[in-house]
Amino acid sequence: MERLIYLNGELVKTKEAKISVFDHGLLYGDGVFEGIRAYSGNIFKLKEHLDRLYNSAAAIMMEIPISKEEMSQAVVKTVNANKLRDAYIRLVVTRGIGDLGLNPEKCQKPTVFIIADKIKLYPEEYYKNGLNIVTAATRRNIPDALSPRIKSLNYLNNIMAKIEANRLKVPEALMLNREGYVAECTGDNIFLVTSGGTVLTPPLYIGALNGITRAVIVDMLSDMDVVLKETPFTLFEVYSAAECFLTGTAAEVIPVVDVDGRKISDGRPGELTLKLKERFQEITKKDGVKL
Repeated sequence: MERLIYLNGELVKTKEAKISVFDHGLLYGDGVFEGIRAYSGNIFKLKEHLDRLYNSAAAIMMEIPISKEEMSQAVVKTVNANKLRDAYIRLVVTRGIGDLGLNPEKCQKPTVFIIADKIKLYPEEYYKNGLNIVTAATRRNIPDALSPRIKSLNYLNNIMAKIEANRLKVPEALMLNREGYVAECTGDNIFLVTSGGTVLTPPLYIGALNGITRAVIVDMLSDMDVVLKETPFTLFEVYSAAECFLTGTAAEVIPVVDVDGRKISDGRPGELTLKLKERFQEITKKDGVKL
């Protein structure tokens, strides 16, 4: 089935969904985006994703041409038009068409497009047996240069780290910040469970994206009375952890069992990780906007 794409207020066939070569999203990565999931006819955390999208746009001084309510309706319309109940939704807003110069004032109106399709980031065996990952030599962009809280179209930093993972034939790479603290993976946030049962995750100022799934897990841990510390940590804490897992919209909750050739504990997914994974799957069908 050919997908229908929302493009500047219209639903068009995939082959007709065209962006100008002068669009600054293409020329300079000037824009913002969100990846959103729908589960069983429920668009999960749509409000939170839209809040982050509009905050990211405000941070780069770009005014999205439609309201949050209109954008929410456009997302629902796109998913329904493609007859999907379970979907991955990519919502993109670029600076729009300009000239070959950098000046964003030459871009008269942002481009908005929404894609609804299916995605499976990792094979099911990885959720059962866990991931092997490596630490990338590529360091995370420093927050002073470009805040990681802005989910921008410029993902070259993450892509370079992903290339390192590909070359070593592992599915994901861990990224450190300039000071050597663990920031996040190329597309996921990271959590550790210490031998004492405390959960650690990097604070946002280290260079981590304020992940929607990350926030859900933080709330779940609080409900479970599990101690969580958002604190800087190094690879030593990763290598000596009792459990390790990643979170993200596409990845959901996925265990990590080996980092840089070092087994995490006994090399199997941990008990808390599996419990969080199960609980997360339960709430995805309840918390969101109905189609």
